[in-house]
Amino acid sequence: MNRQNALNRLSDTFDVIVIGGGATGLGSAVDAAARGYKTLLLEAHDFAKGTSSRSTKLVHGGVRYLAQGNVSLVREALHERGLLSRNAPHLVRSLGFVIPAYDWWSRPFYGIGLKMYDLLAGRLNIGKSRILGRDEVLESIPTLKHKGLQGGVLYHDGQFDDARLAITLMRTLHDLGGVSLNYAPVRGLIKEHGKVAGVKVQDSETGTEYEVRGKAVINATGVFVDAVRRMDEPEVRPMLSPSQGVHLVLDQEFLPGDRALMIPRTDDGRVLFGVPWHGKVVVGTTDTAVPDVSLEPHALPQEVDFILKTARRYLGKQPSETDIRSIFVGLRPLVKAEGASSTAALSRDHTIRVSQSNLITITGGKWTTYRRMGQDAIDRAIEATGLRDTPHRTEALKLHGHTTDALSEPLKVYGTDAEKVLTLPGADQKLHPDLPYLEAEVRFAVRYEMARTVEDILSRRTRAILLNARAATETASRVAQILREELQTSEQKVSQQVEQFRDVTRQYQHL
Repeated sequence: MNRQNALNRLSDTFDVIVIGGGATGLGSAVDAAARGYKTLLLEAHDFAKGTSSRSTKLVHGGVRYLAQGNVSLVREALHERGLLSRNAPHLVRSLGFVIPAYDWWSRPFYGIGLKMYDLLAGRLNIGKSRILGRDEVLESIPTLKHKGLQGGVLYHDGQFDDARLAITLMRTLHDLGGVSLNYAPVRGLIKEHGKVAGVKVQDSETGTEYEVRGKAVINATGVFVDAVRRMDEPEVRPMLSPSQGVHLVLDQEFLPGDRALMIPRTDDGRVLFGVPWHGKVVVGTTDTAVPDVSLEPHALPQEVDFILKTARRYLGKQPSETDIRSIFVGLRPLVKAEGASSTAALSRDHTIRVSQSNLITITGGKWTTYRRMGQDAIDRAIEATGLRDTPHRTEALKLHGHTTDALSEPLKVYGTDAEKVLTLPGADQKLHPDLPYLEAEVRFAVRYEMARTVEDILSRRTRAILLNARAATETASRVAQILREELQTSEQKVSQQVEQFRDVTRQYQHL
């Protein structure tokens, strides 16, 4: 996975250029390449650097959207959930969720709703829901508060590792003959006869600028789509009302076992999840409108307090601020709607807009529907730009590393590449006693997954910063040493990366 080779390809003319290396951009690029289009994906920072590595780690239909009556969105998401579990079984697994019932009406109410959830999933359903007695609920989640508990409902959704799926999609794009480049921000658009005909891109590592021609240009930059739209039309009105969701990572003792907890309605009108993930528990999320977007959003103190307060209502073992191992924040690219009272009321469906100059912008949606979003974006590109009409081919496309073999953590996410990881130096050496990762994974990330920095490795190739921000900070120097060996970079450069990473980790650590 040679970065210089990708830079050399920038002199080519592409059928499709995708701006943005998150879920939507990667989905669009894979769809385009699978149809046989010559495809380039450009990412200003690292793949999944933004929202796409900061989700609740669920591939789900959206129980809350069903309660809102948005049946079509739920049906589509459940269909995509089923396809993804087939196409990437090494990354997606079925997870049982328990909704505890402390009121007499809760079990029949949610039980009926979740039977409809099962029916909407159809033949792609990944597990049947059922009503649980009190003892069954406590057997599944023994740390729940006992007082007043009458039973509950069990249903199933998917769980995944978001950043690892992003890297897998990048590898899949390469398998299909596409080109991807991280640390390559788009600085402007090329126009000919009033139509977008390419992009001006800069290599962040050298400062070199390139002009790259393309028949179709897709803006898939998530919460940053308006910035790219202004490159096309400086006075264009913003289309987003972003909100942020905060997640806390706790030790697994707060939610032992292999069941997740779902609280169907919190004080801010959202759901609260407690999800077992990589030996920890992810608890979230909030929904707070934010006036501006940033690459590293910060959790507000009241958001952290809200999650802890809500969790304490239901857990007998009460989490406190000192129990937080990491905090991460994701921004939602919600499309503006007239008369919406809160961001929780805005649609999570995706939106596509085509400008007069044929810049195709796609935003909204969620990880679960990334494949359909990519398909829709390329369909629209065909309509707008006159690309040869080729049918989509991703519904049955097995993603890179696809395997149904039972692999152990942390190597399961590599699928068929796991054996290759174990052949590299450091396969028998952990990065840190409090982290599950191997030194060999660092070398693999550089050689095969386009990792360029300490943060790339500890935030997204591994998930160290999310599992234990303190331990990630402590192992940063060792990662930098391996990076220097692999990339042949200067001591000064890797030292700067360590300091930059430590600056980033401060916001992941609450105390």
